[in-house]
Amino acid sequence: MAGASVQGHGGEFVAGTLNGTEVYVFEGRLHYYEGHSLADIVFPARLLKALGCEILVLSNAAGGLNPDWKLGDLMVIDDHINLPGLCGVSPLRGPNDDSLGPRFPDMSRPYDRELIQRAHAAAKENSLSLREGVYVWVTGPTLETRAEYRMLRNMGADVVGMSTVPEVIAARHLGMRVVAFSIVTDLCIPETLEEADIETIIKTAGEAEPKLTSIVKTLVTGL
Repeated sequence: MAGASVQGHGGEFVAGTLNGTEVYVFEGRLHYYEGHSLADIVFPARLLKALGCEILVLSNAAGGLNPDWKLGDLMVIDDHINLPGLCGVSPLRGPNDDSLGPRFPDMSRPYDRELIQRAHAAAKENSLSLREGVYVWVTGPTLETRAEYRMLRNMGADVVGMSTVPEVIAARHLGMRVVAFSIVTDLCIPETLEEADIETIIKTAGEAEPKLTSIVKTLVTGL
C-alpha cells in the first residue's frame, strides 16, 4: 500500500487462496496521524467490496486497559468506541454515495457475531486463548496520559489503538461483515504506567503474530 510508513507495515497487496478460500491481503494500513485523509484510509475496504469481498478481517496492535490482561494477549473485538467520531471525525462525513450504502448506517453490531464465534472456535482448535472486548479508537500519534487512560477504561474500553474503526465504519456502510482482532502490545494501566518502549511493543507484536495467524487461517477455512 503506497504511503504506509509504520514499521512492520510492508505496504503490499496480495491476492490468492488461504486454505481454499479466495483472499485479498493488505500488508499494513494508512493511519490518520500520518496525515492521510479518512477517504484514503478506508479506500482499501471500498476496493475490497468492489472486488467482490463480503467479509473483512482486520488486526491491530493495541494498548491494554483491562487490568486483568497481560502483554501478548489476543482479543477479538466485540464492539468499539469511536472517540474522534464523537467530535465529527468520520469517514462517512460529507455527501453520501447511495450506491455504496445508506446515509445513516446502523452500528448496533458492527462486528459480526457469527464470525466472532468462529474466531473463538478457531482459537480453541489451535489451543490458544482469545479474549473478547471493546476497542477504543484515538487518533494519535501521542500515547495517552494516565488521566486519559483512566477515562477510556471508565468508558468501558478494554484496549486502545490508533486504527481499525474507520475501516470498520466504511465496511459496515458497504454492508460487509467484519471481524477484527487486537494484540495487546503494551499495558496502559494508570496506576502502574511506565514510559512506553516502542521496541518492546514491536517485539510483543512479533511474538504474538504467529498465534493470530493460526486463528485467522482456521477462521477463513470454508468462508
